[in-house]
Amino acid sequence: MTGITVHETVWIPMPDGVKLAARIWIPEGAEDAPLPAILEYIPYRRRDRTRMRDESMHPRFAEAGYVAIRVDMRGSGDSEGLMLDEYSDQETQDGVDVIAWIAAQTWCDGNVGMFGKSWGAYNSFQVAAKRPPALKAIAPVMGTDDRWLEDIHFYGGVLANDNFWWGSIMQLYNAMPPDPQIVGVDRWREMWRARLDNMTFWPAQWLEHQTRDGMWNRGSISVNYDDVQVPVYFFGGWADLFRDTPFRIARHLKEPCKVLMGPWAHLYPHEGVPGPKMDFLDEVIRWWDHWLKGVDTGLMDEPPLRFYLQDSAPPLGFHKERSGTWVEEARWPSPNVAERKLWLNAGGLDPASDAAGAPMSVCSPASFGNASGDMCSFAIPGDLPADCRIDAGGALSFRTAPLETATDILGQPSVSLEVSADRLQGFVVALLADEAPDGAQTLITRGFANLMHRHGPDAPVPVVPGEVMKITVPLHGIGYRVAAGHRLVVQIATTYWPLLWSAPEPLTITMAPGASSLSLPLRRVTHDPAPREFPMPPKSAARPVTKLADGVLERGFVTDTTTGTTTHRVYVVGGVFGPIGRLKLDETGTEMGDISERLYSIGADPLSARATMEQTATFNREDWNIRIETWSDMTATETEFHLTAHVECYDGEEQFHRAEWTQKIPRNGM
Repeated sequence: MTGITVHETVWIPMPDGVKLAARIWIPEGAEDAPLPAILEYIPYRRRDRTRMRDESMHPRFAEAGYVAIRVDMRGSGDSEGLMLDEYSDQETQDGVDVIAWIAAQTWCDGNVGMFGKSWGAYNSFQVAAKRPPALKAIAPVMGTDDRWLEDIHFYGGVLANDNFWWGSIMQLYNAMPPDPQIVGVDRWREMWRARLDNMTFWPAQWLEHQTRDGMWNRGSISVNYDDVQVPVYFFGGWADLFRDTPFRIARHLKEPCKVLMGPWAHLYPHEGVPGPKMDFLDEVIRWWDHWLKGVDTGLMDEPPLRFYLQDSAPPLGFHKERSGTWVEEARWPSPNVAERKLWLNAGGLDPASDAAGAPMSVCSPASFGNASGDMCSFAIPGDLPADCRIDAGGALSFRTAPLETATDILGQPSVSLEVSADRLQGFVVALLADEAPDGAQTLITRGFANLMHRHGPDAPVPVVPGEVMKITVPLHGIGYRVAAGHRLVVQIATTYWPLLWSAPEPLTITMAPGASSLSLPLRRVTHDPAPREFPMPPKSAARPVTKLADGVLERGFVTDTTTGTTTHRVYVVGGVFGPIGRLKLDETGTEMGDISERLYSIGADPLSARATMEQTATFNREDWNIRIETWSDMTATETEFHLTAHVECYDGEEQFHRAEWTQKIPRNGM
């Protein structure tokens, strides 16, 4: 890159002597005329696993006059030390110390910005809350302000199967070694063995915390928003997991806060699917120019909140594009958005309550949720929700008359239920769908509520069978335009497999007609000027990577009619982001590839639920041949969760290390 020096590895010393590995892009002349710096700080291996993604961003920052720094967290990639959990106090303090080191370098003018997607969004918030003096602004992408309310562990106080799945993914990443070309041929095995000897099985570790306790509050800036005293620009997507955070931070953060919510899955917006893509890097550089260089880019003169209202679309497991309209808001809550209440009457979803009719009951089959897709889409075919009619027979359904005009939903809907139940514990599911004239039902949003958390998430309280309870089910935030002639449909259910782990017993809930309601945040039509158009991402340069083998994706569910067992299977040759196959990084000569198979099965008995994950990862080079194999399994009884896992690591053909875990964890309202 002309005018930019790329330092493959720079060691950043921590106060305790541990050194973190960084890759740094420095514009020519920065030593004589120092520049601001941009930090990305994550555990996903800058040397190999995120190398191509890093190349799509950090050189652009350097071209724009910033020193760009990509750091492997302690215990990950080539960095020294151990990583014992996500979002630890040590991780956050290291982030503070990294920023202090950056600000003290001769090429830095003392101004630092921080950004990152997912994990990098979390720790951008968390580090900002520690107020390092040199940190002047952050740009979190698809992360959360509240680890209990909106993460992969619990949804609405209900155990998410993503706790097992993502924990198993991290089981594989935590077992990966440093690169001997970076840390030294005499040292890499010693570092690797230390990591493996200190590994724990994270899904079990997280499952020890089934109520909102100090672990979830650690790193949740929602505990005290005033801790964040730098400007924030949050980027998110409606197909992503983190759809409520933008509304909370827009309401609570005191410093300038901008929000941009597109139609995207868990991808940076310049790679965004469903489209339309936008040039995220152009936008965030305008942000850095304003706050780190003091350049008036006009960005802060625009309305701070921009949302994409997705048009009605067929219920498909993959959308390359979503048509829609960008709208802007000056603040949140917005005067352009008003709540509208619709009542859950006997079969209808109506503007007026109607108590006529018999009580309505439902006991959803254990396999209800076949159309659920994944909670967080990675834009992999099949991971978006399918037609809600697939499951409709297992739920209570309520529908409006056909809408006379197009209706814009923007914000966080909710369902208020008056229900009784016949068991001591369980949960309710509320789905909001867009029903086309042909009957197809596209999921708009959904939400869940643990009945034992009706008084709060700190301590479960058993249900009193037959007692009427008032339950609020918050639905995830959304921007959606329902077409004229379509209907809104609400489904109420008591299971949601394979997204949520099942309660110990089948649950029946009973509702009286006209006693429960849906609250919709409806946005009125405005005549504001059209928002500024985003530039499209430039055509990316050819990346220095060679595809050695094509990827494979197999996904679906089958029901064994002899046993009644339904099994969901996802098989990928490629990794978390889909069937990318086996690759060779041309610059380093490293070949790498992943294979994973995820199985979720359940029969009529909720205690038959089982989750299994099997993975293989390889790193190959003339001087380095590594294979890692992981297996994890989860079942439950009425009183306990049972988790079993093992990791086997091979150096060449010889087994280098094996670790295994068998853990029983008491159920606590789950």
